[in-house]
Amino acid sequence: MNATRFSIAAFALAALAFTAAPAMAASGPLTVTMGAQNGSGEDGSATLTQTPDGVQVVVTVKNAPAAAQPAHIHPGTCANLTPAPKYPLTSLANGTSTTLVKGVTIDQLLASPFAINVHKSTSDLGTYVSCGNITGS
Repeated sequence: MNATRFSIAAFALAALAFTAAPAMAASGPLTVTMGAQNGSGEDGSATLTQTPDGVQVVVTVKNAPAAAQPAHIHPGTCANLTPAPKYPLTSLANGTSTTLVKGVTIDQLLASPFAINVHKSTSDLGTYVSCGNITGS
């Protein structure tokens, strides 16, 4: 009887592990195309990689100034961005930044519209210079 319970418990745990594993695998690195806005010429990409602690976001744009450029993940799309950011990203320096967004998954970012945007400068947050929609395709 104990052997039967043990076998059932082991099977249940194996089934649970099997069903959980593909969810992480399906959220493998995701590339977001960053398009220039407001005549900036700052286009490039963002790579989102799932880690055990959250999502690593690496943003790289060309034609960026040396000065810091704030970046965020906002609800909405590049065409209809919610002004208040959901997740702050490390400001770009010379066109690049790397941030670990803790406690979030790529699947969560794909579940609703989100976009990554880059602002012109710390003194001009109202001007967006690059944006990319986080989508599964």
